[in-house]
Amino acid sequence: MKDLTYSIAPEVFAAFPEYRRGVVLAFDVGNGDSPPELVQLLRQEEERARGRLKMETLTSEPRLASWREAFRQLGYKPGDFRPSIEALLRRVLRNQELPSINVLVDIGNIVSLRHVLPVGGHALDVLTQDIALRPATGSEVFIPFGSEEAEHPAPGEFIFTEGEKVLTRRWIWRQATHTLTLPATTAIEFNIDGLPPASAADVEAAERDLMALVGRFCGGSARWAVLDRQNPRLAL
Repeated sequence: MKDLTYSIAPEVFAAFPEYRRGVVLAFDVGNGDSPPELVQLLRQEEERARGRLKMETLTSEPRLASWREAFRQLGYKPGDFRPSIEALLRRVLRNQELPSINVLVDIGNIVSLRHVLPVGGHALDVLTQDIALRPATGSEVFIPFGSEEAEHPAPGEFIFTEGEKVLTRRWIWRQATHTLTLPATTAIEFNIDGLPPASAADVEAAERDLMALVGRFCGGSARWAVLDRQNPRLAL
């Protein structure tokens, strides 16, 4: 990953000036099956979510409503392409237990539920090119999780990419296979996305929470940053 960068394109901030993305970078971590203590934390956050949110009023919850409106602004029907945090909460509110995938994935889901913010994780071990959140040209290639069939994003669609490889389509909608967090993953970057009413302080609180959990259950070293219109780039 020597000399690689992470950036957010100006077009994103032109459309959403108050958008910010918290980025947590963790290295030399130990991943694998989650211990019972971590699974219990996941179950506790599921129960807390069920206690404070209801399916009937979920789409009016301010932190979800802002993402639904952003998707509409970009031409994505939120009923067809649900923001990741909404899809996660809908599963929980249907009384489904989230599967325990591995330590790093479970930590991301815990923080997402606890803070009601979209959280996505991407393995850094496999990167060879710069990564960016930017509008698509339409030539990029996306291979979704669970499929081997390549897709191309629509021109102008917000995508998270490594060069021409799409890592996530429609901003925070669906992840590709390329940077999936696996048991052997030793380096990872987490994205924590905030649109108003989520503030910079809210995003930073989620970052600190995530770093504490990674340190507790995975070891290694970590650092964090917030990318916004004043600071749209960082070195990996």
